Amino acid sequence: MSKKTLAENKRALFDYNILAKWQAGIKLTGPEVKAVKLGHFDLKGSYVSLLSRPGAKLPEAWLISAHIPKYSKAGYAQDSYNPLRNRKLLLNKKELNELVGKIRQKGLTILPMLAYTSQGLVKLEIGLGQGKKKFDKRESIKKREFERSKQRLMK
Repeated sequence: MSKKTLAENKRALFDYNILAKWQAGIKLTGPEVKAVKLGHFDLKGSYVSLLSRPGAKLPEAWLISAHIPKYSKAGYAQDSYNPLRNRKLLLNKKELNELVGKIRQKGLTILPMLAYTSQGLVKLEIGLGQGKKKFDKRESIKKREFERSKQRLMK
């Protein structure tokens, strides 16, 4: 199973403690898939929201404000294309139930962590995050700097 990383949300790892992770498929159009596989995909500032349709038992997971630019070779097929449109995430019923239960807790958010291809399909790794406070961020910076200096001294 070959995994090729397409996009990474490094800011989410800095701003949030990740408590759990899931793998989800993304519903994309043909030109969007080609653009994503070329590496034109930005997860910065995006998040996952659970939106319910009227009459549906379970809500659906949607990727909000992820930027996929227009595929240059698509021509007129993408005339009225919106690069920030909402994209549906493909999760099974058990995973959706788990997300609904966890998101009800105060202070938890679902974030896109990593976009990659798996067996030719575009997948998204989403994580349940709890926001870090300012002192937590400082602590993680100190820890990272300490690890770097330790590696330099060992060389």
